[in-house]
Amino acid sequence: MAPDVPGAAERAPRPRRNITTAFVVSRIAVLAVAAAILLYAVPPLVAAESWLGLGVLGAATALIGYLYLTPRLVPAKYLVPGTVFLIAFQVVPVVYTVTTAFTNFGDGHRGSKQDAVVAIETGSVRQAPGSPEYALTAALRDGELVFLLVDPDTKQAGLGTAEGLEPLAGARVGVTGKVLSAPGLTVLKAPEAAARAKEISALSVPTPGGAIKANGLSRAVEGRAALVYDAACDCVRGEGGPWTADESQGYFVNAAGDHLAQGWQVGVGLDNFARVLTNPTISGYFAGVFGWNVVFALASVAGTFALGMSVALALHHPRMRGTRIYRIAIVLPYAMPAFAMLMVWRDMFNRDFGLINQLFGLDVDWLGEPLTARLAVILVNLWLGFPYMFLVTTGALQAIPRELTEAASIDGATPWKGFRKVTLPLLLVALTPLLISSFAFNFNNFNAIALTTDGGPFPAENPQVGATDLLITYTFRLAFGAGGAQFGFAAAVSVFIFAIVAIISATAFRRTRKQEEVYA
Repeated sequence: MAPDVPGAAERAPRPRRNITTAFVVSRIAVLAVAAAILLYAVPPLVAAESWLGLGVLGAATALIGYLYLTPRLVPAKYLVPGTVFLIAFQVVPVVYTVTTAFTNFGDGHRGSKQDAVVAIETGSVRQAPGSPEYALTAALRDGELVFLLVDPDTKQAGLGTAEGLEPLAGARVGVTGKVLSAPGLTVLKAPEAAARAKEISALSVPTPGGAIKANGLSRAVEGRAALVYDAACDCVRGEGGPWTADESQGYFVNAAGDHLAQGWQVGVGLDNFARVLTNPTISGYFAGVFGWNVVFALASVAGTFALGMSVALALHHPRMRGTRIYRIAIVLPYAMPAFAMLMVWRDMFNRDFGLINQLFGLDVDWLGEPLTARLAVILVNLWLGFPYMFLVTTGALQAIPRELTEAASIDGATPWKGFRKVTLPLLLVALTPLLISSFAFNFNNFNAIALTTDGGPFPAENPQVGATDLLITYTFRLAFGAGGAQFGFAAAVSVFIFAIVAIISATAFRRTRKQEEVYA
């Protein structure tokens, strides 16, 4: 029987008390966050009359309150936060991306049909002959830009907003005919108004016969819309029209096949996916870009793992001294901001002034030739990525018992054979999931290309696809290039990329399970 230790009875409950305190603190934190979200979200939901959203929010908050105030359902208290974050940051973005891929969402197609009609009518406003010219003062009301207008005939002040024109009581008008101050409004000074010139020119105040728009920063004129929507024919009448609504495209189209710039969001089915596969401008280069994408990801993972593992093995040797200093020095690239380091490396590869050419006495156009540009981005990614592999390999090596390598040495295995037959297989069992995730990351490593070569060099016959373009940078250029933002098309290509990475990752994980069974 173990002897009694004085004071043991008093000390024994302490770990239990610490666990209970931590649990209470975490429970209070979760309830506080839930209450804060409720208080923050209720006013805008009520203002938008989103009763369904308000009901879902109330039910979720009540469920969380019940769950964390009852002493039962302990496992759920730990599962719910993780599940909520999984849904919010994984499931919802994926579902939203997939649904967007079946629409024409993008520049010119961001809102509803009613929004498009309003934009078309206000954008076509032209100054009507004989219309008054108002003295304009830009102001802010609760952070919203408004117009303070003075009629030149009646000298009455009015408040112009995106909803319309209304009388302005209590305004003080100066000798220049402009409003100097008004209750509840902050008049913008000249430099402040100049900084908001784009917002001022974009604001349109609807009137019964047209709209009032700014003409500079001190004058506003009333105009008439050159394009007017006619609900009877579901068309826009005016210049070049009539423009008939085409629900399949989300545009107003005339007899010549032209369409107005402003459209609305509609479902397009599989059109975005068909465009990826059938448009020769896209599909003709897809295979080449995909091949280089796979080479880049594999070379980055294999190179960083080989270098990181080699350094970790060297520092793991029992006779190695000063390992702490070496480890700090090796981790420094990983601690630096990647975007800044990528731009530094881009300048180092400059043909005329770059450090690499000057240091080694070379005259290589690193970023101007396809082969050297690809080698350069792989080298940069190697420098940025090997500290991570060094860290995870160091941790995995410390979990491998030294008795295994010592037993292999006693059995007559050489250091290389012991590493290949004992250490490496055990490392791969532990690190293969990290290698797969690293492959997925590098497959979509946008910054590594965009901040160094920007996809170049580009052939003279095709400035759309460069020698170092990955699928993600190629997609970005196609979807957000000179033609404006095409979010639906970008989402469709993203679905293709997701499917490719998912298939490769699933295959690799299957092989990993077989390997785990062998070394279990």
